Amino acid sequence: MIHHLLFPNFHKPRKKASHFLHPTMNSPRPISVVSTFASPTSPCDSTKKPLSLWPGMYHSPVTTALWEARSKIFESLLDPPKDAPPQSQLLTRTPSHSRTTIFYPFSSDFILREQYRDPWNEVRIGILLEDLDALAGTISVKHCSDDDSTTRPLLLVTASVHKIVLKKPICVDIDLKIVASVVWVGRSSIEIQLEVMQSELKDAKASSDSVALTANFIFVARDSKTGKAAPINRLSPETEVEKLLFEEAEARNNLRKKKRGGDRREFDHGECKKLKAWLAEGRIFSDMPALADRNSILLKDTRLENSLICQPQQRNIHGRIFGGFLMHRAFELAFSTAYTFAGLVPYFLEVDHVDFLRPVDVGDFLRFKSCVLYTQLDKLDCPLINIEVVAHVTSPEIRSSEVSNTFYFKFTVRPEAKARNNGFKLRNVVPATEEEARHILERMDTEALNLSK
Repeated sequence: MIHHLLFPNFHKPRKKASHFLHPTMNSPRPISVVSTFASPTSPCDSTKKPLSLWPGMYHSPVTTALWEARSKIFESLLDPPKDAPPQSQLLTRTPSHSRTTIFYPFSSDFILREQYRDPWNEVRIGILLEDLDALAGTISVKHCSDDDSTTRPLLLVTASVHKIVLKKPICVDIDLKIVASVVWVGRSSIEIQLEVMQSELKDAKASSDSVALTANFIFVARDSKTGKAAPINRLSPETEVEKLLFEEAEARNNLRKKKRGGDRREFDHGECKKLKAWLAEGRIFSDMPALADRNSILLKDTRLENSLICQPQQRNIHGRIFGGFLMHRAFELAFSTAYTFAGLVPYFLEVDHVDFLRPVDVGDFLRFKSCVLYTQLDKLDCPLINIEVVAHVTSPEIRSSEVSNTFYFKFTVRPEAKARNNGFKLRNVVPATEEEARHILERMDTEALNLSK
């Protein structure tokens, strides 16, 4: 149920929310999030904007707050002047120009708290992923805008998520904030870093905020008319911390280019030995299942799948399916996969990587397929479950299926669930084919390379 539409003059907001949603991007005051359930007696404006100005109705409280606070910026994107020229001169901007803080008053807003609560009295990670994508997108648009309503706006799309790491549980009873800014800019790509912060105690005054989660999103700019890569405004880091973040992001970008342009890496002797051992164990499952190791399971036996038809309510300002929605759905399937594999309630640790390989459109038949790719059992107190989710855009009419997204998640098992089961032990995952074995080794290698950077 939607509290009100995306623009302030579409519906009158509730009195409770009216003082929250007016700061501009450059305002130092954080944007406060409120619940999106309206009172049935809430009055509505008779003057309504046309449906064509809507970017869909699939919104969390954060996306609604962002749209209300920045409606003027985005209205120019939704209704650009005809035959407008592209931006003629690039600007140089600082990270502070688009730095934004989102505030969640969980301690005082009961309805907002209930919208984000999970069964363990923590914040729902799936909804938080939507919020992170929405905020990162807003900041990228602000940085790339030339503030000239007569020029052609850029089309900015999520290209990938480098990493999202949960550093501590996020309680739903304590106020929360997200601070986000641009950390790096290339010719036509931009990286946004977000930090989710929360006090250690329910009394926010009793303890300073600490970082609960970090995330890095990469967006690419396209000319909205030609679809070609478009240059974006430069970034000028000011502080030593901003300069360090820029250098780290530059190194990550160089690594991405190297991986895209490089040939398939040859495995070393140790990796080839491991691959052969996996395949030998996999053959036992196929040829002598009664003698197979009971502490192992074939990769194919960990798979789950679900499907959906993409609806107009899930679209973004460009008419494509909202990236945060895709991440949310992938997370829910990954969580379920880890749950059925472990037999105990899983605990989310991080998103290792997400790639947005092709756009997903309204009406697309989208299939999510998941599996446990491998486990890491060297730490008995924190065994790791690595989940892969692949999204396919399927077209039955032309008998076609294309990969649109790949998602990699890492889970462990909730401590309280493990404590109730003293005999708990995760199984090893065994590939049945050489293709599966090579894919696992490549993912392990990629993760090790990312950890070294």
